[in-house]
Amino acid sequence: MTWADAVAPLRNRNFAWYFASRFVNTLGNMMASIALAFAVLDITDSPTALGQVLAAHTIPMVALLLYGGVIADRFPRTLVLQFSNLASAVSQGAIAVLVLAGHAEIWMLVSLSIVHGAVSGIGFPAMASALPQLVPRSDLQPANALVSLTRNAMMVLGPTAGALLVVTVGSGWALAVDALTWLLAALLLVPVALPPNESNGTAPDTIGELREGWTFFWSTPWLWVVVVGFGFLNLIHAGAWLTLGPAVADDTIGRQGWGYVLSAEAAGLLLTTVVLLRVRLERPLLLGMLGVGLLAPPILLLGVAPHLVLLVAAAFLAGAGTEIFGMGWNLAMQENIDDSMLSRAYSYDALGSFVAIPIGQLAFGPLAAAFGFEQVLIASSVAYAAIVALVLCSRSVRDLPRAPVTPVAEVTTGTS
Repeated sequence: MTWADAVAPLRNRNFAWYFASRFVNTLGNMMASIALAFAVLDITDSPTALGQVLAAHTIPMVALLLYGGVIADRFPRTLVLQFSNLASAVSQGAIAVLVLAGHAEIWMLVSLSIVHGAVSGIGFPAMASALPQLVPRSDLQPANALVSLTRNAMMVLGPTAGALLVVTVGSGWALAVDALTWLLAALLLVPVALPPNESNGTAPDTIGELREGWTFFWSTPWLWVVVVGFGFLNLIHAGAWLTLGPAVADDTIGRQGWGYVLSAEAAGLLLTTVVLLRVRLERPLLLGMLGVGLLAPPILLLGVAPHLVLLVAAAFLAGAGTEIFGMGWNLAMQENIDDSMLSRAYSYDALGSFVAIPIGQLAFGPLAAAFGFEQVLIASSVAYAAIVALVLCSRSVRDLPRAPVTPVAEVTTGTS
């Protein structure tokens, strides 16, 4: 694959606008994630409270994912995304105003996070499934890589920039930037024109569509095996890394140090994305699961040796592995699932993968208080590695190949 092939999707007008929308939205989110965590810790120095705020976003998001999948397979996906982005701008803007004014309380952040989580649940399946409608199948890997490239580049800069804002002018400004990027992301989607969904014009049957999606999900072994595995992996990741991580960092490597660790993880994602712009990824799920297992070592280090240099190195490798999985998973989904089912497949994927995240967010703070941070993080690292090994016991996961390369010209709408 040449560099000209790698950037070919950007010559497609629809994809270029979608790409720009994802870019600005990601920039804000990368700063907002670290800003919100420390905004909560400024109000109450409690990882349990942080877990409650994070769970308040995740629970409604998970609850509405299936409905979001049906909506995205029924209505224009850009319209669904615009609604989700505008509602997110309002909810994040309200959080920013409260934090900047010094009036934020935990119950307020919980309430607004519920709203943000709900609209995210509606918008996520549309965002995940829109890309195959924008480019030919032969351009799926470079298109996914370009989206990942900007996301990962912003993940390198975003946490560090967010941490700098936190330690200089406070968390509220990073949250305000995030609100503005949600608004801009909605506006950038206006020129995007997608072909109508096959379900448009038919009588709505939400239950029937959900049942059809479930039948497909359960009859596809590689799909449900990975999703079940990620239900447990994300529980550990959300609890051990994202909830306990900032609390451990606050007492060891510092807030700025935690920003460096997250940026190193993003740097690993970014470098791997550049490689994947040129290198075709074969056996996407085998390599992906091996890659995602690289998150176990930094969780272990967080518990036994929270030193900045060690954590930065381990996080970099974990980021590289995570990007391999992300690319492999998107290719497996987009190449093996028909577009008319893709949003619902992504919604069942997200539901199974995310459903246990609130448990991790809520439980790991009390577990660390009861048994100690070190013991909980060591056990989490061992469990994480074991789950990856169990998923790889499935032959359907190990042996899933890439689809053969097909000629270009499957998508012509919006090209220039």
